[in-house]
Amino acid sequence: MPLLGPVLNVLVIMNGFWESPWLLVVFALGAAYMGAKIVEYIPYTRRIIERREASRG
Repeated sequence: MPLLGPVLNVLVIMNGFWESPWLLVVFALGAAYMGAKIVEYIPYTRRIIERREASRG
């Protein structure tokens, strides 16, 4: 129970941030960029990308 206060405080602060559409756009762009970078480092998806690029010539 001692962690309940700080957790609720963080949730309230985050709720205030999400009310701004600009922050949501910035967050979405950052998440899209990070998702594209992470896919390149996953071995299975990297092999799929390499095969696709090799077949294009």
